Amino acid sequence: MPKAFQDFYPDNLAQCYGCGSHNPHGHQIKTVWDGDETVTRFTPQPYHTAVPGFVYGGLIASLIDCHSTGTAAAAMYRAEGREMDSLPAFRFVTGSLHVDFLKPTPLGGELEIRGRVKEIKGRKVTVESTVYAAGVATARGEVVAVQMPEHFGA
Repeated sequence: MPKAFQDFYPDNLAQCYGCGSHNPHGHQIKTVWDGDETVTRFTPQPYHTAVPGFVYGGLIASLIDCHSTGTAAAAMYRAEGREMDSLPAFRFVTGSLHVDFLKPTPLGGELEIRGRVKEIKGRKVTVESTVYAAGVATARGEVVAVQMPEHFGA
């Protein structure tokens, strides 16, 4: 299994609730390339309930958000033909997040989040990510990810 994008985040930027490997209470998602798409797998816990049997929409939005910002960083490295451990580091924050909930997401199984880069323009990367439960699309989001200034999070 290749290293996840988040495994390349420096310690001072690995605290995010959604994707930070140093946040013991967070989701600690792991995202990798799958061809031209990116993929994250995440299994919601019973406490991620909205109503009995279904996943809380805020969790879904946070998965789309962090999956997409990780995808943005990896896409920028790929566009420049660089390895993810090369400097200067590309790290992104959310400029905008739009989520459409297509149908209720059932609780009790693994979710798959797939992302596709729509555009790279200067310091911004637009990513579309879709959440699947048992192969069925349940939510779709678009994130405009903005490259962090070097001093951010220092």
